[in-house]
Amino acid sequence: MPVRRTRRVVAAAVSAGLIGLAAGGCSDGGAAAAAAVTVVAPEHTKALTGLPAAVEGTKIVVGDPSAPHTVTVYVDPRCGYCAKFEASGGPVLAELAGAGTVRVEYVVASFLDARTGDTASARAANALRASVEAGPGKFAAFQAGLFASQPDGETKDGFSVGHLLRIADGVDGLRSPAFDRAVRENTYGTWVADSERAFEESGVGGTPTVLVDGTPLPGGNALYDTAQFREALREAGV
Repeated sequence: MPVRRTRRVVAAAVSAGLIGLAAGGCSDGGAAAAAAVTVVAPEHTKALTGLPAAVEGTKIVVGDPSAPHTVTVYVDPRCGYCAKFEASGGPVLAELAGAGTVRVEYVVASFLDARTGDTASARAANALRASVEAGPGKFAAFQAGLFASQPDGETKDGFSVGHLLRIADGVDGLRSPAFDRAVRENTYGTWVADSERAFEESGVGGTPTVLVDGTPLPGGNALYDTAQFREALREAGV
């Protein structure tokens, strides 16, 4: 089942993201700095490398903007169920986006920071936003690596700057002075807060949530089993 949040939790998360990131974003310290980095399967990486990504307001859009269907995905980088969805549904969406069948809109939330007292989700969301600037395929590949390398549990110091940069090492061409600086200095902190606010105002209630042309897909195993996810998309007209 997806991770849910209350208005109190979300409000606290926004506050934590705005206040805490500047202080912690430049530090490589903390136990999570040594967190494991998981390499994404080569066949999946190949499907991701050519996918264009662009920022449209508070959304990161992957694929052809003129694709006939729009899949909207709400995620929080610290959500374990989101990582499970990325492992099963991510390759399906990459395949469909690559074929020009769908454009995928990601709304990156950070409400889980309220549970940790830190800004792990916001740090990761900032890094995801920074990856868009590195060119086609970089956001899609980095997002896959980020969820695959998600620290166990909702630890206070998850997704340290050092961990995020080591995940980026696994994406050819992503590391650069500009990207590293954006990760260290929280360059996109305002965008992260706006994206969280968009999640709050959407009314979806939790992550992961997937909409096809504005209509929510059923939850449960349909989001966490590749075959069932494909079938759910077919039933939604994709």
